[in-house]
Amino acid sequence: MEKIVWKHKKWKKLKKNDLHEILSLRSKVFVVEQNCVYQDIDNKDPQAIHLYGKLNNKIISYSRIFKEGVYYKETSFGRALVSKSKRGQGVGEELVKKSLEIITKNWPNKKVKISAQAHLKAFYKKHGFIEKGKEYLEDGIPHVSMERFC
Repeated sequence: MEKIVWKHKKWKKLKKNDLHEILSLRSKVFVVEQNCVYQDIDNKDPQAIHLYGKLNNKIISYSRIFKEGVYYKETSFGRALVSKSKRGQGVGEELVKKSLEIITKNWPNKKVKISAQAHLKAFYKKHGFIEKGKEYLEDGIPHVSMERFC
């Protein structure tokens, strides 16, 4: 597989073209593919670190990362995605590892909380997350709260 170029930037440092591509990919995955009508632009993006992977100068993977108290009382990452054409090739594994590296670098020894789609529980367990509580619906999709320490 070709080498993915990973970048992470705060809101004010994002280039307009990259931001447009990120928002377009989020909409494509979470609204169109998952047939889920929800408010993606939630006023949290300006407070996030945006991690994205580019292949051939095109964004194929993304997550947004938060310090404690912004999204949850714990550090967190979310909106994690891999473009449809690149799924099943290990890109998601790399995305989670890089997201956790950024959290560890910026906020070491902190609990990380995520809201994972329920069908991805085993995937996140491979990265040290444990399930907390029962499944719940978020935007009509079964999710589960998961945590780990960095």
